[in-house]
Amino acid sequence: MVGRQTPFFAIIVPFILIAVVDGRRGLRQAWPAALVGGTVFAVLQFATSNYISVALTDIVASLGSAAALVALMQVWQPGQPVEGRVSGPRPAIAGASVHSPALERDVERKQAERTPPGEVLRAYAPYIIIIAVLGFAQLKPIHTALENLTKEFNWPGLHVLNSKGEAPSSVTFKFNWASAAGTLLLLSGVLTMAVLRMNVARAARTYVSTLVQLRSAIVTVMAVLALAYVMNLSGETITLGTWAAGAGGFFAFLSPALGWLGTAVTGSDTSSNSLFGVLQVTAAKNADLSPTLMAASNSSGGVLAKMVSPQNLAIGCAAAGMAGKEGLVFRKVIGWSLFMILLMCILAYLQSLSVLSWMVV
Repeated sequence: MVGRQTPFFAIIVPFILIAVVDGRRGLRQAWPAALVGGTVFAVLQFATSNYISVALTDIVASLGSAAALVALMQVWQPGQPVEGRVSGPRPAIAGASVHSPALERDVERKQAERTPPGEVLRAYAPYIIIIAVLGFAQLKPIHTALENLTKEFNWPGLHVLNSKGEAPSSVTFKFNWASAAGTLLLLSGVLTMAVLRMNVARAARTYVSTLVQLRSAIVTVMAVLALAYVMNLSGETITLGTWAAGAGGFFAFLSPALGWLGTAVTGSDTSSNSLFGVLQVTAAKNADLSPTLMAASNSSGGVLAKMVSPQNLAIGCAAAGMAGKEGLVFRKVIGWSLFMILLMCILAYLQSLSVLSWMVV
């Protein structure tokens, strides 16, 4: 269902990025690229999420959009391309977490030479491997085999009963270590190491440095997930959902805003869904709305808050060599984030009515 909401915004985002970087001049010069990139991304996002595999959605859409832009550049160029060296702090380039003059010189040297096909293939190898691993994992025989390795057990010391005197399913912990996305990505990383001939010591240092860089975000996500379990099992979420249902049909308009708020605070759409998912479904049932639509709206609204969450701002600025300028980036994007969440609220509300109810599956 999320794949029937976010593609609309995938078309808009490239235009917003160009406007943030170069204003009206950029839009006048580069709107064909924004239109092609956004449209291809939106189409592939819709098709992949609805008919192929949710896990591969953004990977396929991103690579397809990049390929479309490369093809477009063969027949079209901006009327007034920006030329000259960039002044001020330099952003990072692919392969570096911060601005690296030595790496840039190496990249410039390789760009001046003819790149061997083997090296090009190795550059795309991580993406190809991820698509292959996640794709194979979705095949029914393999998926079934991985799911059969799942272990279930009751959490020690936890004694919770619902209103019927039965233990809710959430007290049973499902340790699906084999089919989890994290395990598949770890396997993809190991295969990438082999293809790129990266030694174990370097890979371990990179892994540890990544954990250190994301330590605050990891702890925040874990804490929010723990809070979600407490709120769900204690009945707090259902109570809040019952109260929110008092808004009636208008709750469909407010639903994405809850997801936006959850992601803005936690930095994670997953955490936002865990925190407000039960609330959304409870409110939907009590307000005679589609639970599927409300749950999807929570997730779609959360996506639009990624750009303003503190954790993502810190990670983005660090990757672009702009550490310490998170406030500047926040001021640049907060207005666009609020504009898009308003559009998302309107879309969700129309989907709850007969106008666009045919989109809800």
